[in-house]
Amino acid sequence: MNFILKILLTAIAVVLLSMLLPGIQIDSSVTAIWVAVVISLLNMFVRPLLIFFTLPATIVSLGLFLFVINAVIILLAGNLVTGFAVSGFFTALLFSILLSIFRSILFSLLEEKKEQ
Repeated sequence: MNFILKILLTAIAVVLLSMLLPGIQIDSSVTAIWVAVVISLLNMFVRPLLIFFTLPATIVSLGLFLFVINAVIILLAGNLVTGFAVSGFFTALLFSILLSIFRSILFSLLEEKKEQ
């Protein structure tokens, strides 16, 4: 149940960010849910591999290369989900940073609700 709620909150964040950023296009709310699912799956399976293979670059950049990995994940999601388009790398980078911030805020609200 918690996983489904996190997917729906991520989908809401994706829709909000597509309204804010001009380089992100999303067709419908169902597409936003698919984007949230694909991003979650890519974060579970592909992101650890990318981090492992780019570990020297991540260490040299003091962790800043992780932003590049997050942007690559967003670009992959844009290629995998029809109806979700990302115009370029820097748009994906900004989208991934803002999505992380939105998800942190929304998930912290979810945790506060759990504690009460």
